[in-house]
Amino acid sequence: MFLKIALLVLFFAVMIGVGIYCRKSATDVRGFVLGGRNVGSWLTAFAFGTSYFSAVIFVGYAGQFGWKYGLASTWIGIGNALIGSLLAWRILGRRTRLLTQHLRSATMPDFFGARFDSKALKIAASVIVFVFLIPYTASLYNGLSRLFGMAFGIDYTWCVIGMAVLTAIYVLVGGYMATAVNDFIQGMIMLVGICAVIAAVLKSNGGFTEAVQSLSAIQSESAPNLSGAFVSFFGPQPLYLLGVVLLTSLGTWGLPQMVGKFYAIRDENAIRKGTFISTMFAFVVAGGCYFLGGFGRLYGSVIEYSANGTPVYDSIVPSMLQALPDVMIAIVIILVLSASMSTLSSLVLTSGSTLTLDIIFAKNDAGRRKENEKQVLLCIRLFVLFFIAVSSVIAIIQAKSSVTFIAQLMGISWGALAGAFLAPFLYGLYWKRTTPAAVWTSFIVGVVLMCGCMYGTFTHTQFLSPYFSSPINAGVLAMVAGLVIVPIVSLITPVRNGREVDAMFECYDRTVRVHASDTLVDGEEE
Repeated sequence: MFLKIALLVLFFAVMIGVGIYCRKSATDVRGFVLGGRNVGSWLTAFAFGTSYFSAVIFVGYAGQFGWKYGLASTWIGIGNALIGSLLAWRILGRRTRLLTQHLRSATMPDFFGARFDSKALKIAASVIVFVFLIPYTASLYNGLSRLFGMAFGIDYTWCVIGMAVLTAIYVLVGGYMATAVNDFIQGMIMLVGICAVIAAVLKSNGGFTEAVQSLSAIQSESAPNLSGAFVSFFGPQPLYLLGVVLLTSLGTWGLPQMVGKFYAIRDENAIRKGTFISTMFAFVVAGGCYFLGGFGRLYGSVIEYSANGTPVYDSIVPSMLQALPDVMIAIVIILVLSASMSTLSSLVLTSGSTLTLDIIFAKNDAGRRKENEKQVLLCIRLFVLFFIAVSSVIAIIQAKSSVTFIAQLMGISWGALAGAFLAPFLYGLYWKRTTPAAVWTSFIVGVVLMCGCMYGTFTHTQFLSPYFSSPINAGVLAMVAGLVIVPIVSLITPVRNGREVDAMFECYDRTVRVHASDTLVDGEEE
């Protein structure tokens, strides 16, 4: 117990210390929200990765999908690395940095407003962010409840309050830069922690080979004729597994807290390095989490079950860890705290800045905003505090309601945000012909589909079909629908301010001088 408390105190002290150290970079809006657009490759890559993977992944998704798909759930982590990290950086990183700087936009709704010359689009996007980031934020706390209860016997309410207070302190004091530095520290803890936990769990099951043999003897309810379903290449339900891979990987392209990391990156060199670092981070953390969850069936006799006999998915990973030595449990606690707080800080900073800059101060142009710098900064900080408080209250209420597993709220929020934003943001970066009407259509379709799924989920009614009744698959449907609908609607609706759009895209064509080590040139010097 002394070791666990000592590590927690050290962890808290470091987080607060970083916030105080970075306070000088948060004296204006640009510094507080974007770190002055001067954040290097390591900090940006770790900020991207730690915002991506939280306790929802480690406790909720790893437990749920590891139970359903066995070792094949590792494909989710591989998809997160290749699609959610590598391709996201390659396809979105450079263009996002250039165009958002040209448009002077600090948030995703601000981008939509400037790119499509529509204040209404900006406000609508801000409302979507506000509505769907709150349940997403609330879901982050849930992964801590069982782990802290197992380790300390502390009531869940106090876990939530402690995490919320600590996150509020370093975000309010140090802004984006404090978040980025703490994300780097927390990311290192996650890398070391997940490797140590995997090694300990495998050792407790007699090693990798024996654990796989034990898992292969377990029969799948969904594929009773498939021998060794949970150690097979694609698991017992490949189609459902594909849906999870697509939502959790491609979905990051439309999440404002993820794309926002590209706004702040320093330069081309940082993008190249960050792409590699972020991808490797995802391979280890996401791949490791889902690989670990794949062995959850070995603990079927000790996990919790609901009244109808289905597993309580949030109990699977904690059950796997409860027999480990105290040192390992202490590492797991710090690991999950790091994963949760890094994502929480990113979400509340995104929510607070979006609501302030895109709704309350939306009428201010660059000159007037500078005159009200202190007022705007105070407003952002107040809304950051508001989002932390509201999400904490929702998390505590939810813990005592019928919503008993993490993936429900996160899947609905993730699907709505990605379904609404992914297609218009991607096409808006690359295609001049994208129209405001197409963006509106994507917003409406994404939100309506996920609201329909949410209604079906909580009323226990079927949404469209049994397959799309799952928030995961409904989210994939919303994303794919947007990618198809946006170009179709754009081709049949008029482009607004074509000359201004041409001028925007000229930022991609500017001639810049670079070192010969960075690019090849034709001809020889004489």
